Amino acid sequence: MKRERLAWLAANPRYTRRFVLAVGSRCRTSTVRDVAAEMDLHWDTVKEIDKLYMQEQLDLAGPPAPTALGVDEISIGPGHSYRIVVSDLIRKRAIWFGGTDRTEASMDLFYASIPTEIRTGIRLVVMDMWKAFRNSARRNAPQAKIVYDKFHVIRHLNDALDAVRKNEYRRLKGECRHFIKGQKYTLLTRRENLGAEGRASLDLLFKANRRLYKAYLLKEQFGQLWDFDDPKQAALFFLEWRSGLRWQKLAPFEKFARMIGTHWDGIASYCATENKVPLGFVEGLNNRIRVLQRRAYGFRDEDYLRLKILTCHLPKL
Repeated sequence: MKRERLAWLAANPRYTRRFVLAVGSRCRTSTVRDVAAEMDLHWDTVKEIDKLYMQEQLDLAGPPAPTALGVDEISIGPGHSYRIVVSDLIRKRAIWFGGTDRTEASMDLFYASIPTEIRTGIRLVVMDMWKAFRNSARRNAPQAKIVYDKFHVIRHLNDALDAVRKNEYRRLKGECRHFIKGQKYTLLTRRENLGAEGRASLDLLFKANRRLYKAYLLKEQFGQLWDFDDPKQAALFFLEWRSGLRWQKLAPFEKFARMIGTHWDGIASYCATENKVPLGFVEGLNNRIRVLQRRAYGFRDEDYLRLKILTCHLPKL
């Protein structure tokens, strides 16, 4: 007996393809509960249909063959429960979600999941300065250049500036504290992104506290590093920037400079013209994942979360 494949049926013959497309399309922007209420369906039915929809998206996208990877971890529950997300930075899509934590063993699972010929074609791996990710990349894709994500580096620099702010607040007494209190986000925002009121507050703060003024200038100056197209010129810039820390008594910045010096190879790699990939995609993906998690109040079904992440940048059917 031969079974005929009917084009208007979905992968699950209980639903028509047109119905799956309608439900799956709604689930891209709405919660399962809202879609179930709107279409008078059971919650589990909507979720099952959404899974069919997303699996077809993945099938149409085809197997990944990345040359530039973005690696990051996300928290999926209370405590320290992490999963690793790997992205194709050229095609701008998530390609892997897995592991049980953020260890080397979990990262190795990704490289084991792709064929050797694809693994040898990886030329760039963008990550934060987490040792486990670095070690796994060097072992599984030794030909690839490692680039440290500038947004993670900037986060460390902002932490250093905020630490100076806290130190100054503790050091000062009385009315002098008034200028510092409530200025955290004004300090951490680039001046060109501030409104007139924010700039006025910043100018008043700098007149009252020269140490914070120097720290802010150092933070702004460091941002020029990402504009270099030559690693050697970038290294000279960093050495000059680091020399500007002498006698400034800014311990958090000195700690930051030591960290950059230790991880310099992965930072300088980005300054080579051929390695200028869109680093903002990983940060944008993380924000999108947080939106997905908030929308669903967390995901109890991890496979459903995996499908949501892997398809969130794919075109709708």
